[in-house]
Amino acid sequence: MSNDLEAAAAENYMDKLIREDIEAEIYSRGICTRFPPEPNGYLHIGSAFAIHTNYGIAQKYGGTFHLRFDDTNPLKEDMEYVQAIIRDIEWLGCSPGEHIYYGSDYSERIYSSALDLIRKGKAYVCDLSPEEVTAYRGTLTEPGKDSPYRERSVEENLRLFSGMREGMYPTGSRVLRAKINMASPNINLRDPVLYRIIHAEHYRTGDAWCIYPMYDFAHPIQDAIEGITHSLCSLEFKDHRPLYDWVLEELGVEEAPRQREFGRVNLTGVVTSKRYLRALVAGNYVDGWDDPRLPTLRGLRRRGFTPGSIKGFVHEIGMVRNQTMVDFSMLEHCLRQDLKATVPSIMAVLEPLKVVITNYEAEETEWLTLANNSENAELGERAVPFSGVIYMEREDFMEEPSPGFRRLTLGGEVRLKGAYIIRCNEVIRNEATGEISELRGTYDPLTRSGGALSGRKVKGTIHWVSACHGIPAEVYLYEKLLEDNDGPKAEGETWEAYLNPDSMKLMKNCLLEPYAANAKSEDKFQFMRQGYFCVDNKLTCEDRLVFNRIVPLKDTWKGGK
Repeated sequence: MSNDLEAAAAENYMDKLIREDIEAEIYSRGICTRFPPEPNGYLHIGSAFAIHTNYGIAQKYGGTFHLRFDDTNPLKEDMEYVQAIIRDIEWLGCSPGEHIYYGSDYSERIYSSALDLIRKGKAYVCDLSPEEVTAYRGTLTEPGKDSPYRERSVEENLRLFSGMREGMYPTGSRVLRAKINMASPNINLRDPVLYRIIHAEHYRTGDAWCIYPMYDFAHPIQDAIEGITHSLCSLEFKDHRPLYDWVLEELGVEEAPRQREFGRVNLTGVVTSKRYLRALVAGNYVDGWDDPRLPTLRGLRRRGFTPGSIKGFVHEIGMVRNQTMVDFSMLEHCLRQDLKATVPSIMAVLEPLKVVITNYEAEETEWLTLANNSENAELGERAVPFSGVIYMEREDFMEEPSPGFRRLTLGGEVRLKGAYIIRCNEVIRNEATGEISELRGTYDPLTRSGGALSGRKVKGTIHWVSACHGIPAEVYLYEKLLEDNDGPKAEGETWEAYLNPDSMKLMKNCLLEPYAANAKSEDKFQFMRQGYFCVDNKLTCEDRLVFNRIVPLKDTWKGGK
């Protein structure tokens, strides 16, 4: 296949639209995209899809990418969210560099644009209450009706709008509306509200303003000011596009930005609604916005997901036209692909069972050499201590084995990973509980892995940790947080019915091989036969090592290999 044909085959509908604009020389400036979050919460995996989409388009066509905060609602916004959003975007590898902007910086220019519309007879001050505005708007099958204030004169509208800015009227008493068409089949064009009165302190501008523009009015103006060429947004804004274009056309913007939509991506077992996420955090159902079970970028980062895995996830999905539901296992698959050849594989025992090797010298320690990663020799090797007392995984022993069990049994043999074959000769029980507390057995010194006589075969291999060298740690195991994506549906219904009671399990008495002693916050490892794990960046401290399991080893994504 020629390079031209390969490029055509890889081209999606968004590429086609942008390429056509470039070939038609619609713009005398370079391609410019933006991500416009409202700083009233934390970014989540859906945000990452939008960020990578906008950033990727800008990179692909040699353009620029802007981060612009849509901070036109003083009731919900905060600098804490601004800083968190910037950190998250930089962590994703989509840094806007110097191109960080704030909608509130354009307040005078947006206000001036509103005055221009009033002077053209395209906007008016309306005294209807919010409930009346909604009632007058009509329905999807019935047209709306004109506001009784729709025919106010230009002079009266200018005077009233000036009074709104000067704080002469209470919150919610008046709005500025566009004068378009109350019979339009598109409800968004039925004289939408452009400005409302809100007497509240703004986190950046203080009390300089008491009127604030609606997003649908401010957004196209902000795009035009910044020279955005393509305003890429999710499909829910498609019905808003005619209003976006109307604003720019009425204001006479040359080489106006073009709004284009892509499908929204949702994940199974995950809620990305800000309202729902806020309810989970406020109700203490989770450990804050960075809870590893949440799909916030802070939560995913704390759990151990990597920027590369999220980028791979977005690439796998591609550009979608319609709302898409993706299995969470696809994101986990991308994480495994990103980590499998890049992190060390070590031994960790999560539920320790003591094993005393009776024919091994009690004070002796032997240092074995194991590869850090079987797929990547560049990660080198490490020394692993072996001694006469070790710990193995409790589930790797069965006194009376079930069919197909291939690990250690009473009277049976198993190989210790990278070490020797051992035999279990005796089971010691706790007298009070009857629970197995210790195994005793022997090792075959001629079966050391890699040695001349190591070829004797046994059915199973298990991981282990030397008792006197093991590093204590706590490990959290996670499953999906929600049983139902939609959350509470009826009034008064709580989250309890929708939460998975087994979404988090804490293993307190884990032991890791000494290689993990110097693990730092967010370091990642593969625990042999257990999965991929990350050092928790919130709970780990000088005297406490805490790991989160990012994903198990088994890949359940149907598209995976």
